[in-house]
Amino acid sequence: MESVSKHFVSLGPAGFVLKALLVAIAANLLLLGFIFFRRSYRKRFFRKRDARLLDIQRDWDRLISGAIPYESWRRKPFDLRIIETVVLDKLESADREEATRLLKFLRASRLIEKLIFEARQHTGWRKNRALVALGRTRAPEGIPALAEALRDRDLETRLAAIRGLGRMACPEAGDELLNSLMEVGLQVPALPLQSALVQCCSERPRMLLKFLQNSEMPVRQIIGRVMGEVAVPSLGNDLLPFVQDEEAELRAAAARALPCCDANLALEALTDLVNDPVWFVRLRAVVSLGKVADPATVPPLLRCLRDPNRLIRLRSAEAILKIKKGQAEIFHQVLAAKDKYALHAYLTALDNNGFQEMLREEITRHGGFSEATKSALLQALRIGNLHDDRSEKVKETALARAAGAP
Repeated sequence: MESVSKHFVSLGPAGFVLKALLVAIAANLLLLGFIFFRRSYRKRFFRKRDARLLDIQRDWDRLISGAIPYESWRRKPFDLRIIETVVLDKLESADREEATRLLKFLRASRLIEKLIFEARQHTGWRKNRALVALGRTRAPEGIPALAEALRDRDLETRLAAIRGLGRMACPEAGDELLNSLMEVGLQVPALPLQSALVQCCSERPRMLLKFLQNSEMPVRQIIGRVMGEVAVPSLGNDLLPFVQDEEAELRAAAARALPCCDANLALEALTDLVNDPVWFVRLRAVVSLGKVADPATVPPLLRCLRDPNRLIRLRSAEAILKIKKGQAEIFHQVLAAKDKYALHAYLTALDNNGFQEMLREEITRHGGFSEATKSALLQALRIGNLHDDRSEKVKETALARAAGAP
């Protein structure tokens, strides 16, 4: 050994390079050995797991019914993890009868109590995994443990609790989410919280009203968006105060919710909202008018067709085309407005929906138009359908001239 060391010393600087190469080779060999060992271990583990899973599936009915004693697999962590995973996966797609049967099994085998204990006592990823799994069971007794985790100091734990409560999809879970939101404020990203509230409050949307009236920004914005998602016809009169709310997000949420209310009530409120100074409120009102799809929506939609915002013009044109009857008269009004941007938006929507031929036939058969009017309408429609043989600049000029035709 001493002679080898003296040999390295005799090499001078090259000896340090040789030592570094030997160390690097040894480290690479150790890393490769670890990788091969890990791959072989995982291969053996998954083979064993698949074999055991097949055995469990063969005796599944006896296992669920309790014919196989719970103690025979509860004390085996390997079997316990497999059975817990299979039950939770089956709950995702089970019908009402099968879900009741699986939930009864979870309670009888004390698996729910196990998940509740893990959600309260564990930390880190084990706690987060237990919180999500507890939500997947949809067992009401797990809601208190999930509610406690909403006030945890760790953000990942709070997010796991939100996902778990969202999986519960029941008003009681929504009530816990809302109470936590009012108590500690917005301590998590808005999007996962909003998604969980939509799932939990869709069955009883009226529960949102008291929180919406008593909350402050930005909590009020989130609850307003949820209200727009889950609103039902019975909330019609309760939504009207938010049409005139000073917060634009609340006005937009009210516009989104109004189509599910009484048609006359919705039309009156949405006609006011299409004149809102904030562009996204007008956009939401236009989209909602398209859902109403009533001939009475044509005048406000025609005004929105001349909106400064391009997206609103396009959405207005899409909404107008949902009214199947009277498109020839509507096209005539669009052309008579002499607004090339409105005409371009209408023709773009017409092209996207493939209604050109239908409109052409309706114009040709229309008995109330003179030949000159029909010619101008057909010319504008023809110019709007040109794509390859005219540049956009020439096309816009031709459309502008068509818009100025009598």
